[in-house]
Parts: sequence; structure tokens; C-alpha cells
Amino acid sequence: MQAIYGLFSDRDAARRALATLTAGSAQLRLQPEKLVVISAEPLEEEGFGWQAQRTRMPWLALFGGIAGGAAGYGLATLTQRSYPLPTGGMPIVALWPTGIVVYELTMLGAILTTIISFLVTSGLPRRGRHLYDPEVTNGKILVGVPDPDRSTQAEIERRLYQEGAEQVKLFPPA
Repeated sequence: MQAIYGLFSDRDAARRALATLTAGSAQLRLQPEKLVVISAEPLEEEGFGWQAQRTRMPWLALFGGIAGGAAGYGLATLTQRSYPLPTGGMPIVALWPTGIVVYELTMLGAILTTIISFLVTSGLPRRGRHLYDPEVTNGKILVGVPDPDRSTQAEIERRLYQEGAEQVKLFPPA
């Protein structure tokens, strides 16, 4: 992956740069949803456009819970029927022990599905090189364009400087 990015010390300047790149996305031949913003602090309240993103994680957790509950019911039922003990006229598949196993495996399924979907959607663990600059740990905000069109790199660099970038760099460094 190649990228061009600017380092900003001011949140407003980074927000303006992101807005400028998004507004000129057709002219610059880039996809606005692929723009990268990296900072040392969370920027959710700053309005960097993450509010529009949706996730399927709640539905995946629901599916994981249903699958875990079904597995728990199957495990408890098959186990109780495989070892038929004399119950004195009561059902072989007991309600309360089966309910406990179903509940626990429902929660386990939902939790494991949530963890796995979080790791997959966040891109962890990452293989290979990813866009980052050590200046981010010193408080800078990185606004980057991954895989820019070569013919528009100079215009992207100009717009980043115009909006207040202290430095504009290429990734990986030449």
C-alpha cells in the first residue's frame, strides 16, 4: 500500500483537510470512505465522519447467541438421553439443568462472536505494513489518502498544505 498524508497539530485544520479532500474526491479520484484519520486521542466528538458508519456486530452477536443456545440445548439434551438414569416417572430431559446449560452457552456464543467480529472489523491483527507516523504519538493528527492516483498526488499535497498541514509525507518513505 502506498499513501500520502499530512500531519496536523490542530484538530480544526485536520477537520478542514478531511472536508476538503472529501469535497474534491471526484476531482482527486479517491473514495471518501477510504480516507484515514489517526490520532493519539479518540476524536469521536470532533465530527470526523465516523457517525455515519454502521456495523453488523449486534446482528452477529445475536446470531452467535442463537447458535450457542442451540448448541447448548443439543449438548444438554443429547447428554441426558445418552445416560438415561431412573427418574421415577419424571422426564429424562430435566428443565432446569438444561436451561442452565442453554443460558451459559448462549452467553458464550454471543461473547465469542462479538470478540471475533470486533477483531475482524477493526483489522486486528494486521499483517504487513500499515499507514502510521511516529509523530502521532506526539499529539499530531494524521490525515491520509491510501493508494492515491499518481496524477493527483501533487494536488492532494497542495490541498493538505493549504489546510494547515505541518508536513506532508509519502508512505512508505522513499
